[in-house]
Amino acid sequence: MSSTVTFNNGVTMPAIGLGVYQTPPEETVAAVQTALETGYRHIDTAAGYFNEREVGEGLRRSGVPRDEVFIETKVWVSDYGYEETLHAFEKSAKKLGVEQLDLLLLHQPLTTDFERNIQAYKALEKLLADGAVRAIGVSNLVPARLDALLAETDIVPAVNQIELHPYNTRVELQAKHAAHGILTQAWSPIGGIRSYNGEAANPLNDPTIRAIGEGYGKSNAQVILRWHLQQGRSAIPKSVNPGRIAENFDVFGFELTGDELARIDALHTGDTVDFESLDFESFGFVIDEA
Repeated sequence: MSSTVTFNNGVTMPAIGLGVYQTPPEETVAAVQTALETGYRHIDTAAGYFNEREVGEGLRRSGVPRDEVFIETKVWVSDYGYEETLHAFEKSAKKLGVEQLDLLLLHQPLTTDFERNIQAYKALEKLLADGAVRAIGVSNLVPARLDALLAETDIVPAVNQIELHPYNTRVELQAKHAAHGILTQAWSPIGGIRSYNGEAANPLNDPTIRAIGEGYGKSNAQVILRWHLQQGRSAIPKSVNPGRIAENFDVFGFELTGDELARIDALHTGDTVDFESLDFESFGFVIDEA
């Protein structure tokens, strides 16, 4: 079982990364440093998380060489547009303290003005051609939006980062990705978003997953992450707890059976967030310069 995934342009990425969504800046440095010292070599952040500086500081404090760590970040919708997105790269690179980004994504679909999505993606294509980034992609695009993007741009995204966990398996979208050679990357990969939304039932306490885990001496989270890996996805679990960070990385020493994978697949209940109904500009996020 490989611990890496390979993009449609040949770039490889560690399959498991540390996510820092909603991680307060004052906790991000320690979380990133702990993850890198644990063995992670992939960190996922975003301009809209407002902790890129702290991700960079955690990398520096870890002592792990820059060229051994895969850094992924995202452009927020307030910086969509061709020139705006080129400048967004400069802002993120400066905060992270790096010259080149390994993967740069567009964070959300701007459904109120999708042409700005298109222009932002064309800026990503320019950054890729110039060597400023090693790979480019998108996040939270449903099949119709992905088709619209592909029709107007030249480079197929390396990645579409989407909500994906046992209660939301996104079968149609995963099939679309496979048809175009796009890697599926899961945010909220162990289903934490269900807890955030106040739902009592979520994958982290699901009895089917617990029963599977008991056979391997593994937690629900570890079983779920293994499910992602064996189906060829990347996953970016988040935590600031050193024990959880280590647990989420300890998923390479066992293998689920085909029947167990199918039992987890069957847990799907439905989407959590309808990204087509959200106006992300109304969030009022403005990405600062430094």
